[in-house]
Amino acid sequence: MATASTPLPNSSNSTGAGDTRYTYFPLALGVMSTIFFMWGFLTCLNDILIPHLKAVFELNYFQALLIQFTFFGAYFIMGLPAGKLVAALGYKKGIVAGLIIAGIGAALFWPAAGMRVYPLFLGALFILATGITVLQVAANPYVALLGPEKTSSSRLTLAQALNSFGTFLAPFFGGVLILSNQVKSSDDIGKLSAAEQLSYRATEASAVQVPYIGLAVVLVAIAIGVYLFNLPKLEETTEKADEGHHSLMDAFKTPHVFFGVLGIFFYVGGEVSIGSFMINYLQLPEIGNMTGEVAASHVAFYWGGAMVGRFIGSALLAKFSPRKLLAAFAVINALLVITTMMTTGNVAVYSIVVIGLFNSIMFPTIFSLGIEGMGPLTGKASSLLIMAIVGGALIPLIQGAIADKIGLQHAFFIPLICYAYIVFYGLSGSKVRSVPVAR
Repeated sequence: MATASTPLPNSSNSTGAGDTRYTYFPLALGVMSTIFFMWGFLTCLNDILIPHLKAVFELNYFQALLIQFTFFGAYFIMGLPAGKLVAALGYKKGIVAGLIIAGIGAALFWPAAGMRVYPLFLGALFILATGITVLQVAANPYVALLGPEKTSSSRLTLAQALNSFGTFLAPFFGGVLILSNQVKSSDDIGKLSAAEQLSYRATEASAVQVPYIGLAVVLVAIAIGVYLFNLPKLEETTEKADEGHHSLMDAFKTPHVFFGVLGIFFYVGGEVSIGSFMINYLQLPEIGNMTGEVAASHVAFYWGGAMVGRFIGSALLAKFSPRKLLAAFAVINALLVITTMMTTGNVAVYSIVVIGLFNSIMFPTIFSLGIEGMGPLTGKASSLLIMAIVGGALIPLIQGAIADKIGLQHAFFIPLICYAYIVFYGLSGSKVRSVPVAR
């Protein structure tokens, strides 16, 4: 790839004549890891919002999962515009733009909560997710390309470990600030006096307002920091290098990209479905019989497992075949899903939580394998892979509709199908059969 031989500027401590990449690598990766942390934190807060807003607005599972549908649907709708924005601005300015857009979306939670209107929450989530889409389009390929191609899976997995650290902390944060107070039903609210109802509504709104306003401030602060930081320029690997010679379909028709798009779709769909339903699942009397706050801590361990797995996986991927390791982890997760579907009590609880550990390497490995060998078409392949995150919108919604009919526990056969596909991708679909011919 272009980055393997392209020197990066402004260094006084090069490890090789004319090659300064390794001087920048640790510091640049550290900055990017902060970005990964923030979008992981923001994404996982949805798992807290779902049970909270389900109770506040008295929604069924399908209606509550419109949160994930809206959030992850933005990846599909805004994936191509985000790719064009990053191609026009470059990686650094694209990341800054994504942070600012996400900050605006987080700030809009204040009026949405104050007015207590569900569609406004969804609108704010869409804007927030648009910003994260831009970050994903820019940051994932940037980290994958920030060094030798053969270690791209390991490097991206390491950065994704910080993403998982964000998803690990978010449930604790959200559980204390958002789920600590019991949401009252409409009948209970009707029994309160006018003054008590006003006070309750204000408390209920502030539970969402304060966390998201704080996040908006942090996002803008990080944007300023990234703008001022001298990140290495890798513009040769963006769509600028293609100069319009190839179309998006050229990338999509490349077999390992096509199968990778489906891999991201099914992986994100399965992962998000499990995280989205976990609090309600663990509250079931026959499963965990937990309070919302206690269940939220188990969600934290689900995402925390992904964090631990990514640190371990980063080392494993540097030594073993990414394809075989991906398939092996997917087989283990399929067995864990079967276990939680067929058991009750602690076995069902622990088997679903442990799935997070083996989710760890899946997204970064599928992503890096999906852009392997794409050269100047890396940007287009990246946009397609990011658009495939729409699986997080559609698959949980499907599982929600099925859960309303056959029960939540049995509906977990949907993530089981997702992991089965990932086994195929690791063993066969990810093999590079051909790449677009340069024109």
